[in-house]
Amino acid sequence: MPDEAVSHADIPGARVVRLVGEADLDTAEALDGALTGALASGRPLTVVDLSRTTFADSTVLGVLLRAHTLHEEAGLRLLLAGPLDDVLLRLFDVTGTRAHLRFAADMDQAVGHGDRHPERG
Repeated sequence: MPDEAVSHADIPGARVVRLVGEADLDTAEALDGALTGALASGRPLTVVDLSRTTFADSTVLGVLLRAHTLHEEAGLRLLLAGPLDDVLLRLFDVTGTRAHLRFAADMDQAVGHGDRHPERG
C-alpha cells in the first residue's frame, strides 16, 4: 500500500491521521511516522480516522497500541474514529484490545471529544 494511504491534517485542538484502504506491514511505518508526528505536535488530541479502512493486520494494531500508550504517557489523548468496518471490529475483539483503546463513533464525535466504545452489532 502506498504512503498516500496515510495522511494527516491539523484542525483546532487536534491532529487527524487518516488511514485509507487495507493497512498492513507496508502501511505500518507510514502510520507510525504520522502518529509520532502527532505526538510531537503537542496537540491535546490525536484522532485516527479509520472510517475508510477496510482491513488492518497485527502490525498496524501494534502501531495503534504503541501510539495509545505514548499519548497517555504524555498526558494526551488518542481516539480511533469510525464508523468501523466489521473486519476491524473483529480484530479489536479477537485481540481483546477494544476495551483498552478509545473510540468515537465518527469524526464529529471525535472532535467533539466524545469517548465511547463502539456498540456491538
